[in-house]
Amino acid sequence: MSSARGSHPVSAPVRRSPEHEGRRPGGDFVQSLARGLQVVRSFGHDRPQMTLSDIARETGLTRAAARRFLLTLAELGYVRSEGRYFSLTPRVLELGYAYLSGLSLTEVALPHVEDLVARVHESSSVAVLDEDDIVYVVRVPTRRIMTVAISVGTRFPAYATSMGRVLLAGLDEEELGARMEKITFRRLTDNTVRNKTELLRVLQQVRAQGYATTDQELEVGLRSAAVPIHDRTGAVVAAVNASAQGPRMSMEQLTAEILPEVIETAHRIEQDLAAHSLLP
Repeated sequence: MSSARGSHPVSAPVRRSPEHEGRRPGGDFVQSLARGLQVVRSFGHDRPQMTLSDIARETGLTRAAARRFLLTLAELGYVRSEGRYFSLTPRVLELGYAYLSGLSLTEVALPHVEDLVARVHESSSVAVLDEDDIVYVVRVPTRRIMTVAISVGTRFPAYATSMGRVLLAGLDEEELGARMEKITFRRLTDNTVRNKTELLRVLQQVRAQGYATTDQELEVGLRSAAVPIHDRTGAVVAAVNASAQGPRMSMEQLTAEILPEVIETAHRIEQDLAAHSLLP
């Protein structure tokens, strides 16, 4: 895992506030709250500690404004300082706990994902789509297979992940078009899809075959296969995957041996969701 002073090849780009994204906020918009959340979201796996200058640069705020927000967050217990460096405290988990703990999909999916990992001896996760990122809501690792740690709440760009492609492919054309306009394509590895045209071609294939695979697009050496999780109406509400290190498993092995198990896991999750009426 790289430090705050290193490069950050796979972390999702920092979200700008609505005025930075070209949207005009309404009259009830609280700009100070939005900017405070910007400061919180500027931290990440590759930026666990930052100086005041780092935070000002990442958020687009002035040093004076960034300092005020940091001191307020520190007073509330969400930020700590060590010399010149600031970092988040575990208390920030409270901000998302109500959502994550109340997400019935997580509770239903977890035992099935644990069973999948026990069968295939590879790491598995469940993710949902949030704007143009995926957000992990279930994570069961077998070993450390990436240079960044993955846990519940981790975000990655959807276009470079198998789960992201399954989720994007599940959108209708209007929604997909809107999401595609917001994507900033970055070459995370030499294999990463490079532009909108390439991604649309990949998503057409995903829709046709019902699953997605990636071969070292998010990180060198990482291969992954994912399938959608549907609600009772047939809408895609999440994705489940299995990931493996390239040197140990070829794409052919991943597709032939691991993918059928992932598909079976998705079916079991869907059956339990329907049985418990946890999704509409």
